[in-house]
Amino acid sequence: MTTYETTDRAGQAGRTAVTAAKTGEARPGRERRAAPLPDAVAPARAAAELELKRDEFRLAVDLGLVRTVPGPGPSPGAADASPGDRAARRRVPREEIERLRGAPDFPDGLRERVRAVGTREGAALLSVTRERFARLARTGHFSPVRFYVNRYRAVVWLYPAAELTEFALNHPQLLAGRLPLDVRTRADDDRLDWRPRNWRARRLGMLLRATEDPWARAAAIASLLDPAHVAEVVDDPYERVQLDRFRPAPPVWFPNAPTAREIAGRLTTADDPDEILWHRMSLALALDEARADREAPRPGAWPAVPTVPTAPDPVTGPTTAAAGAPDDLDTPIAAAAAPPEPVPPMTAVRAPALRPAPEPGQGPDARGRQVDRWPPRPVAVTRPPGRRARRSLLDRLRRRKEAATGPGT
Repeated sequence: MTTYETTDRAGQAGRTAVTAAKTGEARPGRERRAAPLPDAVAPARAAAELELKRDEFRLAVDLGLVRTVPGPGPSPGAADASPGDRAARRRVPREEIERLRGAPDFPDGLRERVRAVGTREGAALLSVTRERFARLARTGHFSPVRFYVNRYRAVVWLYPAAELTEFALNHPQLLAGRLPLDVRTRADDDRLDWRPRNWRARRLGMLLRATEDPWARAAAIASLLDPAHVAEVVDDPYERVQLDRFRPAPPVWFPNAPTAREIAGRLTTADDPDEILWHRMSLALALDEARADREAPRPGAWPAVPTVPTAPDPVTGPTTAAAGAPDDLDTPIAAAAAPPEPVPPMTAVRAPALRPAPEPGQGPDARGRQVDRWPPRPVAVTRPPGRRARRSLLDRLRRRKEAATGPGT
């Protein structure tokens, strides 16, 4: 058999194996083993099986259309559980995927239910103007499901298209004609905007559906309050640490730019007095349930410091208790401690006389002799007596001119 025939047979056998794997046919003499399906799958695989994009799948989870369960791993409040891993550890049960895939309108119906629209598309869907749509949204007639901050630092709200269609069927009187008086009054108040409050309520409902742990439910409520309000309701610092440990992570679609993140952070905190009071009362009730379930972890008692036996004093010797003598004062002492040797009195020591500091430029040499270390200063040269000083050139020229012309000219 040549090399070409061997290669051709090996390639034909490989193609036959691949064809059998695709069609489900087993090779003769062997039984085909079907891999067992897992009870729950990861979010990425669930999105692929439901024919949804990643963002559409997250929106379906937020809307409660897809049920998730906690995945394997430490609990959300464990020390090694980071906030970003809590959502990633949730999985989708296999029966939930089969239920959604068995719907008669799958997958177009599921995609339509997870579609989110803005103000322009929402107004076209309701067949109203954008101003009327905005007035209905600000007065709380339908709740947004998501938002983002555009480049002009303006908040853009997104609404579920399925909920807008349902609103149009249930309230046709609000889509045509003049709005009722109470709606117009609330819409004219520029300070009134129910969209952030409705979004927070929707997010809180999603967080409470995602967990059964009492401390996680209390932390979800506390995440909507300012830390000052949380400190007033929860006066125990260890319970506040426990709430911070269970604090839910921000949504995946949260903005990363500093300015946009600051604006989004303000939207996640309750600012209306009625809303703040409601969440404070809910937090107090949730804390009672959490305390009844288990107490917040506290640091353990410090271990007792072992006592170190002290060494006996070398002068006075061991004490009575250390030497093993009884505490009774009437018991005579067998032997008295020897008195310490007297310490000789200290005599006054005369300090050595200090020599005056040498003058600048002077000091001892290697043999101790006093020598001048600096060169001597130059001595001023004195003119011998009887000798006149030499005149300058200008003085001599002046005298010569006076002699030639005469003095006073």
